[in-house]
Amino acid sequence: MDSIGRPHLVSDVMTRAVVSVGQETGFRDVVVLMSQWKVSAVPVVAGDGRVVGVVSEADLLPKEEFRDADPPRIEQLRRLQDLAKAGAVTAGDLMTAPAVTVHADATLAEAARVMAVRRVKRLPVVDAEGVLVGVVSRGDLLKVFLRPDEAIAQEVRHEVLDRLFGRDAALLAVSVEEGVVTLSGRLADTAQVPIAARLVRAVEGVVDIRWALTGQTLLAD
Repeated sequence: MDSIGRPHLVSDVMTRAVVSVGQETGFRDVVVLMSQWKVSAVPVVAGDGRVVGVVSEADLLPKEEFRDADPPRIEQLRRLQDLAKAGAVTAGDLMTAPAVTVHADATLAEAARVMAVRRVKRLPVVDAEGVLVGVVSRGDLLKVFLRPDEAIAQEVRHEVLDRLFGRDAALLAVSVEEGVVTLSGRLADTAQVPIAARLVRAVEGVVDIRWALTGQTLLAD
């Protein structure tokens, strides 16, 4: 969706057809589903559809890691949670809870921040009641960089230049190639160039920004 002036939301890019499991789903069935759907994690839902946890590949691996191993006592104490998951047979025992989730009306920047801080690759998307409505992945968040250059140029023109420079915005030309924005022309006062650079970089889909002002060429930081 290319709504000028509105940041993309998780609902714009999330996957709505989602595979999930119940708390009683068996270990092998979880592995089969993840393999069939080619995903690295699945949400665990209660009977009313609320997300109560997530089972990831990291939750499954301890069963193989400790299958023939008898770790030293110190390591056992240090990895009690992994040892417990090695003996788990249902999703309810395997899952990491509470689940790290995001709401559909969150911005892509907010979702990316949650993924980075919590070190996860996928986030269940829930509604106000915590019911599963989709899943968003790192790849989904990168879809914003597929925005057409024309849409980026239009937003830069109307949402940044016109508002920041007023009449002087007519002295600037906007071109975008593969997400790289070039602003050329002339300005009587270049003091606002750093502010404009920050605002342009905030436009979704922008990869970089370059200035080519009359009489000088600036690479905006």
